[in-house]
Amino acid sequence: MDAPDGLDPAAVQGWFDRHVPAAQGELTYELLAGGHSNLTFKVTDAAGQRWVLRRPPLSSRLATAHDVGREYRVMSALQPTPVPVPEMVGHCEDESLIGQPFFVMGYVDGHVLHDRTVVEQHLPSDAREHAAYRLIDVLADLHAVDPDEVGLGELGRREGYVERQLKRWHKQWESLRTRDLPVVERVHERLVEEVPEQGPATIVHGDFRFGNTLTTSDGDCAAVLDWELCTLGDPLADLGWFLTYWELPQDEGGVNDTAPTRAGGFPSREQVVERYGQRTGRDLSRLAYYQAFAAWRMACIIEGVYSRYLKGALGDTPEGLDAFKRTVERSAEQAERLLAHP
Repeated sequence: MDAPDGLDPAAVQGWFDRHVPAAQGELTYELLAGGHSNLTFKVTDAAGQRWVLRRPPLSSRLATAHDVGREYRVMSALQPTPVPVPEMVGHCEDESLIGQPFFVMGYVDGHVLHDRTVVEQHLPSDAREHAAYRLIDVLADLHAVDPDEVGLGELGRREGYVERQLKRWHKQWESLRTRDLPVVERVHERLVEEVPEQGPATIVHGDFRFGNTLTTSDGDCAAVLDWELCTLGDPLADLGWFLTYWELPQDEGGVNDTAPTRAGGFPSREQVVERYGQRTGRDLSRLAYYQAFAAWRMACIIEGVYSRYLKGALGDTPEGLDAFKRTVERSAEQAERLLAHP
């Protein structure tokens, strides 16, 4: 009984036998997503029924990172809401089985539209506008969920979300930066000085975009995935981050040349923002700040990846490593432009 690295087939089979009565016969496994985030495996039984198993990555991890228990808790809580999430099957906290905790959820058909090539292959042009508005509607639906009503009222601190994020990512920048980049510091100072007053806290996903959802070929959002960063905080930070991935073919001076929306056929950034505003009624007059914050945060994150590759901490150095360096610079410059022209 073979299985990819990260799974003990006998242990997983035994867990399924005890906790998933519908499973039939011997299980087979396929790695769906690996790397340095949570590992995702498709589990198939002898009858062709499918599930998904999520566990932390094989490399060492911080105690609070890659928290699969948190993912399971959030998606379980969201089951009765309009936010589409997979059915939760079970959570195993016993690390002795496969070396880490894991959870199992139902398999959902759909495509992860992580770049323009996948969009061109799997999402017809006449479905792209619907997919865009459906996705922004799901974000609005998430931000409309009352955390207390679904049992997530203690998921995180509600106040000072942006301030905490600025502190966290600036600390990472200082510890992992590979060079002096004054624009990052200038933007950080402006962001700290100009933090908007936060309204009522909502559930925030933390990394909401096409690449963390499953989209059907007709443009419906089948499920929102990857809830590792989910907490309570300022919903407009979610919207700002979402917009960093919203670049159209005609956009010049962007940061992400492979963004899914670069495939064309999607509404403009202004149109999806208008849709969000209509759905939520929120004041979006300071949205440029949140977009700048998101672009600056992106610069800090990518610099961390670039630094770890340079130090050999992430394995073999990929081709085109200089692209990481350029993305850091372009993201920080984009943030500064957004602050200059709100």
